[in-house]
Amino acid sequence: MTHRSYLALAIPLIISTLTTPLLGAVDTAVVGQLPDPAYIGAVAIGAIIYNTMYWLFGFLRVSTSGFAAQAYGANDDTQGILALTRPFVIASVVGISMILLQRPIEVLSFTLIHPEPEVRALASDYFNIRIWGAPFTLMNYVILGWLMGMSKIKVSLMLQVCMNLLNIVLDLLFVYVFAWGVSGVAFATLLSEVTAFLLGILCIWRASPFVFKVPPLKELVEIASLKQMMSVNRDLFIRTLCLLTVFNLFTAKGASFGTEVLAANAVLIQIHYIMAYFFDGFANASSIIVGKAIGSRNEQLFKKVLTFSWQWGIISSVIVSCIYYLGKDYFILLFTRIPSVIDLINNYSIWITLYPLIASFGLILYGVFTGATKGVPIRNSMIMALTVYLIAQFTLVPHYNNHGLWAAFLIFSLGRSVFLAIFIPKLTRTLFPQDSIEYVKAKSI
Repeated sequence: MTHRSYLALAIPLIISTLTTPLLGAVDTAVVGQLPDPAYIGAVAIGAIIYNTMYWLFGFLRVSTSGFAAQAYGANDDTQGILALTRPFVIASVVGISMILLQRPIEVLSFTLIHPEPEVRALASDYFNIRIWGAPFTLMNYVILGWLMGMSKIKVSLMLQVCMNLLNIVLDLLFVYVFAWGVSGVAFATLLSEVTAFLLGILCIWRASPFVFKVPPLKELVEIASLKQMMSVNRDLFIRTLCLLTVFNLFTAKGASFGTEVLAANAVLIQIHYIMAYFFDGFANASSIIVGKAIGSRNEQLFKKVLTFSWQWGIISSVIVSCIYYLGKDYFILLFTRIPSVIDLINNYSIWITLYPLIASFGLILYGVFTGATKGVPIRNSMIMALTVYLIAQFTLVPHYNNHGLWAAFLIFSLGRSVFLAIFIPKLTRTLFPQDSIEYVKAKSI
């Protein structure tokens, strides 16, 4: 593998993953052109509720990609199909449960965040519309994860681009033509998610490298494989729970500083999401190649992925920081034209400029561990990073207010990178033990 082949895989994945935060970014940008910052705050509150629900089950995409890539590397048709059907069943059940429990979820969410009354009313409208897309969103995670694991990068890219283009068109139509406000933004996202699901099913049917057939129930519930899948998913679930704790604490504390600060933080968080998902493209590329390396027992390929992950983490983080620093005035205007909010955003922009330099390594290395389907290091590193964040927030915010909040967030991001990197040597020894029979044979050839 060369840098060229790595980038040939990573670049389409970067484009593909960047479409994910565009759903929230477009929603924020559209309502940000309206005169009242309460609209931005409402979408921010609604988004954090859905991020909490959906990110908790983000392992459905991540682990599906890892298991699918390993099945693809081993050329195992049966495991390739099971890598799709098992998480698909989980996604369906969880999504329907979210609809049935929508009222308790809404009450609990607003109790924890405490938005101002006007923001709460608008956010409630947003929540009650988007909740109906829960099963489709989670099943889309499985579809995208499986397509990426099967190296169907162009197909997954096309699927996400179509979803986001539809979302943009419907946002503009419902908000500016029909004047539906926040409800229009929610309807646009809901319809986009349902359409993406229908297209995804078609894509799987046409693009699968395997002959599709419904697996026997005995294979679907095979204990050893289910235990491995649930073990990885459990660790990724805990990792995501830690991540969401940080974002919920961040949003709640930002809301306590007033609607305008909440709106400014919401715009900066959307820019942060775009940056994070940019690095997620590299992470997905590393995950796919690591999965293939493990499936084919190719230690040399695994070590090359590690090297490329570090190198492109450094290069890309510098590029992203420079792009934001030079173009921040233009980027901010895409999200809002409210002068008071723009002033606040400029006041806190330094933290987003530094974010790529601090967070890129942890985000990209995450892909290495998910490709290896090793969730314990991911879980443990995130627990340690959360602990550091809690200490930083409760120490810095009383003295520095919103600047302290952003400083705590970057300390958390640095912790993610450092604590995950610590587990790399152990991961290498676990996957390719130096004293294994295969290793001895390889050295003697």
